[in-house]
Amino acid sequence: MIARLTGMLAHKSPDAIIIDVNGVGYRVQIPFSTYYELPDEGKTVSLSIYTHVKEDAISLFGFRTVAEKEFFQVLISVSGIGPKMARDILSNIQPDELAGAILQGNLVRLSSIPGIGKKTAERLVLELKEKVRKMDVAPSTKEAAPSEAPPEVADDVASALVNLGYKEAVVRKVLAEMAIESGASTEAVLRQALKILMK
Repeated sequence: MIARLTGMLAHKSPDAIIIDVNGVGYRVQIPFSTYYELPDEGKTVSLSIYTHVKEDAISLFGFRTVAEKEFFQVLISVSGIGPKMARDILSNIQPDELAGAILQGNLVRLSSIPGIGKKTAERLVLELKEKVRKMDVAPSTKEAAPSEAPPEVADDVASALVNLGYKEAVVRKVLAEMAIESGASTEAVLRQALKILMK
């Protein structure tokens, strides 16, 4: 079972990357929080890996921090939450904010995450509160400051957000209303768009 991969970052997108390890390319699914911290393509990257094995497929999920991987593993222990949903949750909320929402029983914040309804939010609080207390994650409700984004990355951002469960029409409207600054990164677009969508 693969626990860590270190190699050249051959390709990156908001939801998955390819790591070239001695000529072998590994496709690794990632949350936005990991994407924000990736180096440029062609540089060396090292990720902690969770290997998800099914009868017909093996999927790799990668994380830049121990907190991300720990939360991912805790999330998939909840009934009804699989690896993809766990990744999507971490794409919408930072581990420290997620810890705070669970410990405070903040169902409004949890159910604002695409794909998480009230019942699932209640399960998260019920099943994870004690586990989160024991984790080495400082609870917080602080959100990252938004940045402005250039129009040339709008399609990539829209695709990533739609894959997370947001309606394309809503995403396009948000992107159209965002201020545009030349040179802003895809990461900045995602941060700003997510903050607006979560209001």
